[in-house]
Amino acid sequence: MRNNSAHSRPGDGYGLCVIKALLFDVQGTATDFHSTIRCAAEAIAGPLAPGHDWSEFVNRWRAAYFTETSRQPEQGPWVSVASVYRGTLDPLLEADGIDLKPTARDELTRAWARLEPWPDTVPGLTRLRERFTLATLSNADVSAVVEISRRGGLPWHAIFAAEMVGVFKPDPRTYHLAARYLGFEPGEIMMVASHKYDIRAAKALGFPTAFIARPLEYGDPALADAEFSDEFDINAVDFLDLADQLGC
Repeated sequence: MRNNSAHSRPGDGYGLCVIKALLFDVQGTATDFHSTIRCAAEAIAGPLAPGHDWSEFVNRWRAAYFTETSRQPEQGPWVSVASVYRGTLDPLLEADGIDLKPTARDELTRAWARLEPWPDTVPGLTRLRERFTLATLSNADVSAVVEISRRGGLPWHAIFAAEMVGVFKPDPRTYHLAARYLGFEPGEIMMVASHKYDIRAAKALGFPTAFIARPLEYGDPALADAEFSDEFDINAVDFLDLADQLGC
């Protein structure tokens, strides 16, 4: 059940008539990566490690991804997210004593391009797209976002990803990329994410922001930052709530 009583409203600095497009983070905001990858790990590697804590494994894998992408140099060849996930998987399996064959490791890595949407994602986006242009702005590879969107039926109007500019969010160039191709000013585009670093970076560039609380993003509510904050233009519990608050 959604409770809107404590939510900020878009009238706090940004009228509905100003916002023309919404940019969405994908991994964690629009999709439930934790459940998807946990289930894939259990199915692929579970027989080799009965009773293994796959939930904790997924969170360590995700943390390793963040560490590696934050180290990516600004100059030099682009390092795909798929290769980052694949490269960080090996030491995790080695540390846990799980001798998974290379083909199985590749299959497990491909699960990051098969993330399942949250239950509210498709119905929320369907309502929002009647009023706004919807696009992704993800750190995932373009091919992964396309596959996730195809499999999940995510009704974007456009797909943008960090790969297109060669740096990861929260680098300002990623947000400017989306604004340039959408043909709108930053103040006309709302950045939507469950990660505060992402929308804080967008806010600093003049984008209105919407925070989506995803308390189960890491499986355990104690691990997620799902607290609402007045620094964002909208705080919502899910995409349906966002649609409500934007008058869709």
